[in-house]
Amino acid sequence: MTVTPDIHAPIEHTKLLIGGEFVDALDGKVFDTINPSTGEVITQVAEGSAADVDRAVAVARDAFENGPWRRMKPNERAAALWRLGDLLLADADEMGRVETLDQGKPFAFAKGGDVPSAAGLFHYMSGFATKLEGATIPISAPGNFHTYTRREALGVVGLIVPWNFPLTISAWKLAPALAAGNTVVLKPAEATPLSALRLGQLALEAGIPPGVFNVVNGYGSTVGQRLAEHPDVDKVSFTGSTATGRRILDSAKGNLKRVTLELGGKSANIIFPDADIEAAIAGSSAGIFFNAGQACAAASRLYVHDDVYDEVIAGMAEKARQIKVGDGFDPTSEIGPVASKEHFDRVSGYLEVGKGEGEVVTGGARLGERGYFIEPTIFAGAAPDARIIKEEIFGPVVVASRFSDTDDVIAQANDTRYGLASGVWTSNVSTAHSVAARIQAGTVWVNSYGVFDPSMPFGGMKESGWGREMGHDVMHDYTDVKTVCVNIDG
Repeated sequence: MTVTPDIHAPIEHTKLLIGGEFVDALDGKVFDTINPSTGEVITQVAEGSAADVDRAVAVARDAFENGPWRRMKPNERAAALWRLGDLLLADADEMGRVETLDQGKPFAFAKGGDVPSAAGLFHYMSGFATKLEGATIPISAPGNFHTYTRREALGVVGLIVPWNFPLTISAWKLAPALAAGNTVVLKPAEATPLSALRLGQLALEAGIPPGVFNVVNGYGSTVGQRLAEHPDVDKVSFTGSTATGRRILDSAKGNLKRVTLELGGKSANIIFPDADIEAAIAGSSAGIFFNAGQACAAASRLYVHDDVYDEVIAGMAEKARQIKVGDGFDPTSEIGPVASKEHFDRVSGYLEVGKGEGEVVTGGARLGERGYFIEPTIFAGAAPDARIIKEEIFGPVVVASRFSDTDDVIAQANDTRYGLASGVWTSNVSTAHSVAARIQAGTVWVNSYGVFDPSMPFGGMKESGWGREMGHDVMHDYTDVKTVCVNIDG
């Protein structure tokens, strides 16, 4: 049965979540959160300040040092995280509504994609609470020693999440941080704060103790900066632009806190002449146009072999023209608007740049006069040093280029400061593995694009970041290793 949400129903949680209570900002400030499909105000949300970060961090520190969370039996912590995943699934209609209102993506995708993905993260990562294992080490020093390692929680962790997948990326960070026994202060993007606040309420219902998971809404220049520089925060995990990642690093240097960064991308997607062309067209179209292109791993640079170039570009242009762009609550919509007026203006600026750097195959303009909708766009023929090839646009915009030589296309794919993801389409198993090995990217999809799973590590090389999200590798980023050396004879 299809549920049609009441888009005008009131939003339940709009304040800061600190110590298990929804509270006003200390200075009483609020800001508007906007529906990008209409440009209208959804509601007002408490606007945190540096002082609010200070009180949230103090609460999180007390919860870490004196509270029950990290002292719980591992299976008890695991059970609470599993319950949070279950509660998310049970709340799919309302969480999906909140996400679509705030971010703009189609309700069917928010409810049927983002919510189950986030729930799956809590289910998967809950298991690591019982598997934070050390090792015994036979050492060669003179004497008789029992030497072993312990894997321990870091302490207070600051999480800064973006606006393109607000709920899912919150879960990427929150689930492993909590599984390890840390306490958390989360800063959602100012454009999309609502799902994080609802997630905080569900966490309390799941039995995660007050003070373990706190949410401070606000702007990056105040809340984000204070969280990154705070001397009592032991680690910060940030997803967003490379430029902001540099500022996070600079702010974090005071106490040399741990930092993980999942940053920008300009991912190359390569179609060889022996590929299944129909599958490559469909997968490459989804790889760039899904979520209105607002994905750091989006397949934004398309390289197609000369032998199949015309067929692929014609097929992708037809796909682009058929995509229904519209309000996220219209059940026929396949992609929604970009998430904010600020980002709409940014992408629109790149459309104008692209018209001077290449040929517009299809798209290249806004849709309608209300909301922040942009046509799925294909550029072709741009020079290798064109801005639309070098710079991250973060919208439904792909730039297509021809190639004839494998070494040359690999060189072009790697000719970027980014290294987040890539795609390879071929029926030749040798080509698949050899090209994947040579591409400088944290993830390479072969005959697919954009496949994610809680068990798959995700992160970037080069200026696309440090560290990994998901998979067992992520637990290294939320724990410390302690070595214990005991003199058995002493």
